[in-house]
Amino acid sequence: MRGHSRRSRGEDAEINITAFMNLMVVLVPFLLITAVFSQVTVLELNLPAGSQAQQDNSKKKPLILEILIYADRLEIVDRQSGPLKIVRSANGTYDYASMKTTLKAIKSRFPAITEVTLLLEENTPYNVLVQTMDSVRYGNQLINGQSIKTELFPDISIGDAPPDTAATSASSNGGKA
Repeated sequence: MRGHSRRSRGEDAEINITAFMNLMVVLVPFLLITAVFSQVTVLELNLPAGSQAQQDNSKKKPLILEILIYADRLEIVDRQSGPLKIVRSANGTYDYASMKTTLKAIKSRFPAITEVTLLLEENTPYNVLVQTMDSVRYGNQLINGQSIKTELFPDISIGDAPPDTAATSASSNGGKA
């Protein structure tokens, strides 16, 4: 017995990796197929133009488009001329389809304009901001019976909306009546 144990110590042990390789051959494709590849989209935003940019008459644009997001409505406004359209919300949801129709009409009148400024109330939900940005950036157009994604106003700036004077005047008028 003693001699047998001496022989076994002197021999090199073999590593059998066949079972491990079989496992890897099955496991790696399975993991690659079932893996969820996340997609991160980065949207570059700008700050709204300052008052000095407005005063520069040599570069005066025909339209400075702003969308004011309030709790009860979306206001589509030209900073130079005033409100273009007010889209009321119903049942706590905004009418993005009506807003997009108005934006398509504006884009057809001013095709060179690509900038829009979103002005938000203080407590605007993030979901509303994202849905508004998605509605403003792209629109669908029917060409030969096919819906094709077209660019509306991809250059988005964000900022704070002015105080909602319509809501405060409505509440003060409601209290007097």
